[in-house]
Amino acid sequence: MIPTVTPIYAGILALLLVYLSFKVIFRRQSAKVSLGDGDDSMLNKRIRVHANFVEYAPMGLILLLMAELQGAPIWICHILGIMLVAGRVMHAHGLAAQPQIVPLRKNGMIITFAMLTFAALANIGHAIF
Repeated sequence: MIPTVTPIYAGILALLLVYLSFKVIFRRQSAKVSLGDGDDSMLNKRIRVHANFVEYAPMGLILLLMAELQGAPIWICHILGIMLVAGRVMHAHGLAAQPQIVPLRKNGMIITFAMLTFAALANIGHAIF
């Protein structure tokens, strides 16, 4: 089986990663900081937004791919993919805003955790039964 759903969400998330990376790069250039955050609070925040994305998106994509390869219905895979993208976008926007938009950040994490939990349980259940 050739995956057809996961590549869509992997592509969208990759574009978001590039965007978040450029936000860090541009702030590094303007703050003249090569390594670390140079005690620049805006750079520190952008580094954390980027890092948080990188901490969660890969596992979500792995779980989505495994569900798709195990034969989960296409509509389930799309729901999981939409949840992952929506959760990561909401969290990144909420965290990056000045001041933070805490409800957006919180709901982004809830959606991300829900996706990870549902996909993990579905993958385990399918593999065992």
